[in-house]
Amino acid sequence: MNLLYANDRRGEYPDSWYAATADPLDRFAPLQGETRADVCVVGAGYTGLSAALHLAEAGLDVVLLEAQRVGFGASGRNGGQLGSGQRMAQTALERLVGRGDAGKLWDLGEDAKDLVTSLIAKHDIACHLKPGVAHACFSQREAASEHAYADHLAETYGYTRIEKLDRDAMQALCPSPAYVGGTLDMGAGHLHPLAFALGLGRAAQAAGVRMHEGSFVRQIERGSPTRVSTDKGTVRADHVILACNGYLGDLDRRVAAHVMPINNFIAATEPLGRDAARVLTQDVAVADSKFVINYFRLSHDGRLLFGGGESYGYRFPRDIAAVVRKPMLEIFPHLAGTRIDHAWGGTLAITMKRMPYLARLAPNILSASGYSGHGVGTATHAGRLMAEAVRGEADGFETLSRLPAPAFPGGSALRTPLLVLAMTWFSLRDRLGI
Repeated sequence: MNLLYANDRRGEYPDSWYAATADPLDRFAPLQGETRADVCVVGAGYTGLSAALHLAEAGLDVVLLEAQRVGFGASGRNGGQLGSGQRMAQTALERLVGRGDAGKLWDLGEDAKDLVTSLIAKHDIACHLKPGVAHACFSQREAASEHAYADHLAETYGYTRIEKLDRDAMQALCPSPAYVGGTLDMGAGHLHPLAFALGLGRAAQAAGVRMHEGSFVRQIERGSPTRVSTDKGTVRADHVILACNGYLGDLDRRVAAHVMPINNFIAATEPLGRDAARVLTQDVAVADSKFVINYFRLSHDGRLLFGGGESYGYRFPRDIAAVVRKPMLEIFPHLAGTRIDHAWGGTLAITMKRMPYLARLAPNILSASGYSGHGVGTATHAGRLMAEAVRGEADGFETLSRLPAPAFPGGSALRTPLLVLAMTWFSLRDRLGI
């Protein structure tokens, strides 16, 4: 079974609040027959759209193939948080690769934020970009660690946009009985993720990218040129970019060994009206300190968008709203009687180290995926890095591709049951407060 079709209707977005409020693109026709291109990009999420846009703006002839719709996958379904740095903390990166390379990775993460904001401004993308992401903690020990990390970023990297929050300050921002402190990063931000993806799609189309939806890639034959085959067409291209993330399927075994798809879920409540102030008093996003993280923010029409719960395998749970309601009420028990208007799932991709997996699979085939919940900025940036690498400017791409990237134990056959065991253990730690 392919994740592209396991939980969704062909050619249709999920029943999400994002899909209900985005300005849709007209459908792009499926690929028919054979065509020639400088670059063939597979996947029309942030990674593929960014790569295609930057390549076309540099004057290359680009064909972009998408099995479903532009922004159909995680790019159009996520929590919309544009975080600082990398998914892995800088202190952990310093231990992994040393202070020097950790500094380069911090700079790349900040470049990713700047790229997103500049693309939104340049292409006039209406996606409700707002500043501010808070990290909320359940214990004083976690809050103290979070404050120490903010001090480290300021002292080591000169990043001073994080405010340390004690219990009173956290309660003033987010009046949930669950949280005792944390931080507020006003250099991070949040946005409407599908609207951002569709805006990138419009920009790519305007730049001359030849875009095809409903074009599931069946096979990639390596060579010069490479041959990319769908059900009804073929692209012969000098370069190929794989931008499939959690929907890669069987296209490349090497990537599949390092990148694992998992499912995550979000619900949108009815508009909260005056009760919105009992959730957040500022228009910021929040992610908390649980291993299986809760994340939330208010929509521009006053709903709570709450993400929580994960699953592993192909199928989403039958009642997604019930799955999300449970952690939502742990954080906001006063919302027990609140209606949920939309609930949806999405498939993202994680790596063992929670860092993106960038790889040169052949001299003319590049891949980037495995953003591990940090994809709004990182995926958009990875697309640009691959576009630069195609043009011979590979420094940024090579920096990320050199990261230690262990494969999942057991390969694609055993990675799911082993991950379930690990996640069950971490979920138990969350419940016990360890």
